[in-house]
Order: sequence, then C-alpha cells, then structure tokens
Amino acid sequence: QLQLVESGGGLVQPGGSLRLSCAASGFPLNYYAIGWFRQAPGKEREGVACISSSGGSTNYADSVKGRFTISRDNAKSTVYLQMNSLKPEDTAVYYCARTLTLQTLCVMTEVLGSRGQGTQVTVSA
Repeated sequence: QLQLVESGGGLVQPGGSLRLSCAASGFPLNYYAIGWFRQAPGKEREGVACISSSGGSTNYADSVKGRFTISRDNAKSTVYLQMNSLKPEDTAVYYCARTLTLQTLCVMTEVLGSRGQGTQVTVSA
C-alpha cells in the first residue's frame, strides 16, 4: 500500500519561498498521479496542483498558477511543490495524495484514504 509523508513546511514571510516534499513508500510511485491539496481553518479543501505518473502533465489551481511548480523524481519516490511569491492566503495545512486520472492526465480530485499527514505552511510577517 502506498504511504505518503510530507515535509518542508514552516513559517515564511510574504513574498518568500518554500519547497514541500512528498516521500512515498510501500509501492512504486511511478504508478500514480499525485496531487497537492491544502486546507485552511474555516475554508474548504482546495486542490493546488497535480502531476501525472510520468511527470509529463501537470495541472494547477488558478490561485497558484505562475507561483507554484509541481515536479517529481520517481527514482527518489518523491513529489515536490516549489512555492514562490507566497501570500498570507496560502497559509494552510498542505498534504499530498493520489489523484484520479483521465487517460494520461491527472485530475485534481483526491483518492480518498491516500493522503499523508500534512505539513503546516504559515505565511506571515
């Protein structure tokens, strides 16, 4: 069974950068499309970005386009989320999970029961 563990969160000032990592174990990561999701207190869960199993296709929420970049290294069984130009509204718990797919494309819908424990990202001066 695929297990996912997130890391890399923390406190950063507005305009700063963070890189989140999602490390996989238990099953070869290259079988799965993976997405990053976030949830802030009092807000609905939001899909941030997803990447196909090969890495050839990505998808982003409009709120992060041009600022966040998702990538993967299947040899290291890790998916990354590079976050630049961070804003206070990016503050949330970020977690990674398997996503649904449509042919070779990732769909920013979480496969229930697949998420990791999450990592807190706080953007504040």
